[in-house]
Amino acid sequence: MLLALCLVLLSGDLIKASAGFTGETVELTLDLKSRSRFSLNQRFLSVTVDASLASRPKYIAFLGSQKLITLTRGLSPAYLRFGGTKSDFLLFDPFSYGSLEENIYWDQKPNQANLCDGRDLPHVVEQNLQYQWPSEERLIRQEENKEKYQNSTITRSTLDLLYRFANCSGLHLIFGLNALLRKENDVWNSTNAKLLIDYCSSKNYDLSWELGNEPNSFRKKSGIYVDGSQLGKDFVNLHELLKKYSKYRNAGVYGPDIGQPKKQSQMMLKSFLRTGGKIINSVTWHHYYVDGRTASKSDFLSANILDSLISEIQDVFKIVNETVPGKRVWLGETSSAYGGGSPGLSNTYIDGFMWLDKLGVSAQLGIDVVMRQALFGAGSYNLVDSNFEPLPDYWLSLLFKKLVGPVVLNAQLSSPRNNYDRMLRVYMHCTNTDNPAYTGGDVTLFAINLHNHAQHMILPSILSGKGVDEYMLLPGEEGLLSTSVLLNGEVLQMVDDRTLPALNGKPLKPGSQLVLPPLSFGFFVVKNAKASACL
Repeated sequence: MLLALCLVLLSGDLIKASAGFTGETVELTLDLKSRSRFSLNQRFLSVTVDASLASRPKYIAFLGSQKLITLTRGLSPAYLRFGGTKSDFLLFDPFSYGSLEENIYWDQKPNQANLCDGRDLPHVVEQNLQYQWPSEERLIRQEENKEKYQNSTITRSTLDLLYRFANCSGLHLIFGLNALLRKENDVWNSTNAKLLIDYCSSKNYDLSWELGNEPNSFRKKSGIYVDGSQLGKDFVNLHELLKKYSKYRNAGVYGPDIGQPKKQSQMMLKSFLRTGGKIINSVTWHHYYVDGRTASKSDFLSANILDSLISEIQDVFKIVNETVPGKRVWLGETSSAYGGGSPGLSNTYIDGFMWLDKLGVSAQLGIDVVMRQALFGAGSYNLVDSNFEPLPDYWLSLLFKKLVGPVVLNAQLSSPRNNYDRMLRVYMHCTNTDNPAYTGGDVTLFAINLHNHAQHMILPSILSGKGVDEYMLLPGEEGLLSTSVLLNGEVLQMVDDRTLPALNGKPLKPGSQLVLPPLSFGFFVVKNAKASACL
């Protein structure tokens, strides 16, 4: 069944396209009058930086790159989550200033660290870190594969750089605190967290908080077991601690960041929400489609695998609605393949099928925020590689931000051959009116073609005379496994370290079909659609 038809149909009159086309031509049925009960958070598409980047403090200096800040600013507004497994093995040292690499390019005056002063990471430092990074990345991956983690120190300079990076990129930082520090009675020991919060408060840093990462796997990673009820009480203790700070008494608190919602994780989430659900701002959980160590090319093109997300979202919402009705739900960490990603797959064009479909499904089903693992760092699922070059999913994310507005609409399609087609997946939103090229009433369709032949979509007759801007994303010379991407035939690349390229649509003649090449995805903005749901 077409993914959109798995959802509750919206009320209102549907405008249907005329029939008469056969074969690979499909009809679009678009509801321009009714909006979904869900409206996207302005930070719906957000990103993470894995805490493993701070395992050795000098590598956090990567966040001083002007090029990386420029790329990240393009995704604003968004959250920046600093978390992951390693966050439960980081200890804050208030007396350490950090490494030479962290400190080399700014003054160490107390009020200087968070200024967006335009200082770049020196080229020689950047080159040296990039030269050393592959060996460090291997160590990080080895530690994760063995699931034997060692504690590391997080310094004041690390916090300064992390906050400066988020602030200068226009992102709101969410910091993951260590939840594995325990007292004899198994209650969370907040002593180290208090030192860290004290420091952030002294610097007047505006940020939100998490406590722990994937608590369902604590025993496997550390030998420590914390049940959901106790974790909920720990969050209450964190909430009470934050209330003592004028800066943080109303700060966001998010959790519990459980892993895939299997049976044991579901039980943990239920018990957590019963004791701690009322004090958190949003419920967070993690989702990955496949194991990065065994994933295949066909997995990334499988409609069955893409559809598996629906039931998992529904399972989480069922638990939330039974315990804390109305609480917002986030994908607090997510990508295509877990285990650090799948080299040659999750960092190439083919990953975009999973990523774009996840954004569409999550918006339709009411997920408030989707946090992409990761913006940058160790692993093969990043948006930006270790040379600060944007990968295909970065450009896809940037286009989504530029074109897709917060109001979710309903789009369906059918083919004369069958009623539904799970291999052609279409989603519709009001267009982002922050984009100066478009106005209220315009609508944006984004579509995914998993077929190995082209698909032609016909707009309803009421829209057939409207102008349409096409934004077709196709892979570079290496095909589906390309690390470059073309927008309407032009390779996307930065103009310079401070300038992103213009993302221009290709105007289609009124009445044109919307054509998706084989195994591709793209966006179509219907101008002057006068969709009443968008006005």
